[in-house]
Amino acid sequence: MDIVNRFAAVFEFAKSHQQGQYVVMKKIELGPWLVNNVGLGCMNFTIPGGVGLTDPEKGIQAIHNAIDSGVELLDTADIYAPSWDDFGRNEKFVAEALASYSGDKSTLVVATKGGITRRPGEQSGRNANVDYLLRAAEASCLRLGVDKIQLWQHHRLDPSMEFETQVENLMVLKEAGFVEHLGVSNYNAEQLTKAIEITGGEIVSVQNQFNPYYRQDFEVLSVCLANNVAFLPWSPFGGSNRAKSAETTKAFDDLANDLGVSSHAAVIAWLLTIPGCIPIPGATKSENITDVLSASEIELTEEQKQAIADALPETEALHHELVNQPAFRA
Repeated sequence: MDIVNRFAAVFEFAKSHQQGQYVVMKKIELGPWLVNNVGLGCMNFTIPGGVGLTDPEKGIQAIHNAIDSGVELLDTADIYAPSWDDFGRNEKFVAEALASYSGDKSTLVVATKGGITRRPGEQSGRNANVDYLLRAAEASCLRLGVDKIQLWQHHRLDPSMEFETQVENLMVLKEAGFVEHLGVSNYNAEQLTKAIEITGGEIVSVQNQFNPYYRQDFEVLSVCLANNVAFLPWSPFGGSNRAKSAETTKAFDDLANDLGVSSHAAVIAWLLTIPGCIPIPGATKSENITDVLSASEIELTEEQKQAIADALPETEALHHELVNQPAFRA
């Protein structure tokens, strides 16, 4: 199916299965919460050279400004750190920012993730063993300064362990009282469907890569729509190291000019046409956060959406880390 028709199929699915529940609007359902439809990905604050490390006060102020501007979802993970021996640094940074924030935090949702390991030499791995996940969730609680994590997402699957066992282990985190609600990340459509079945509908979010250049997850979007699962696209701009299609870049530049916003805001506006989507751009400067948040209230016309669909390139290949998948039970 070509790109335009695949997008059309997703939106027709939305109409027929959700009675128009999801439209481009300010609020989006995320489990039991209604949150503003653009969140903030916090990873970039604590990557090597990130402002959260070089100028912590400036980084903390950026998060404060984001909340003041309407951000109600902050996304972090235990692995977001400048080095293997500073594991959990991003969670600590987010906790510092929230501890010093004097405004209303009652509508704020903080999501974190676990399941990826880091070892000396920056060797990464996967571990979905129940003991590891319990230790990871408990450690995240301590770093975030909370008794229970609002939204904990399984960061990546462990290819050495049966899929069903991994999902069953996620439920133990809830039973142990470390986690209020569960999400998953980097799951394909079949895996997401099975996870929803195994947990009895406990999965409230899926966080997968999705942007103008990488669009592997139309089937995942359909599963989300059918099960009222929020879709949180990571790397919404496609990352700085990937080759970009000149035609696609021009299409978003043209859209930005029409809207009077930046090209980044235009991309977020396009993502917000996907029902149930909550983009989490990783801006770390206050002015850039304000810029991408301006997309929240933009509603694209059918002509604008068609112009973007016509310019989208063939999607990039499946991410190499997602090729080796765990087996299902026989």
